[in-house]
Amino acid sequence: MPSVIRTTSENVDFQNLVILLDEVLRIKDGEDHDFYAQHNTLDKINHVIVCYQDDVAIGCGAFKKLDSNTVEIKRMFVHPDFRGKGIASTVLKELEVWASEFNFTSCVLETGKNNTEAIALYYKSGYETIPNYGQYENIETSVCLKKPIR
Repeated sequence: MPSVIRTTSENVDFQNLVILLDEVLRIKDGEDHDFYAQHNTLDKINHVIVCYQDDVAIGCGAFKKLDSNTVEIKRMFVHPDFRGKGIASTVLKELEVWASEFNFTSCVLETGKNNTEAIALYYKSGYETIPNYGQYENIETSVCLKKPIR
């Protein structure tokens, strides 16, 4: 049975999973990858979940404070060998619970239109499409979503 830990972006297992994530996104994002990559740095991410199966890091996610009520979900990834087993849902739910412990009331996130598996996960998890926010406001290849967590 998978287990999760709460950590920070300094966690080496998280950093290694993010390297794999960036390789996948480089392909999915195509020519838009450099734009997205600039908004996905690991500095100052203090809320990271890493999921383990038999001491092997298999999935991750994080959140950053967006405003006094909202966190932004970042760096969601499950190693391809472990997909389809509910790992992403577990990580996402743990991030939502953790954010609610700090009295945040909603989560937002951005993903690319080409990332259909992620979009399906977020819809299944109760997220709804919202107008693109912040740096994604006029980006046609972005999909932004939101979910109340309290």
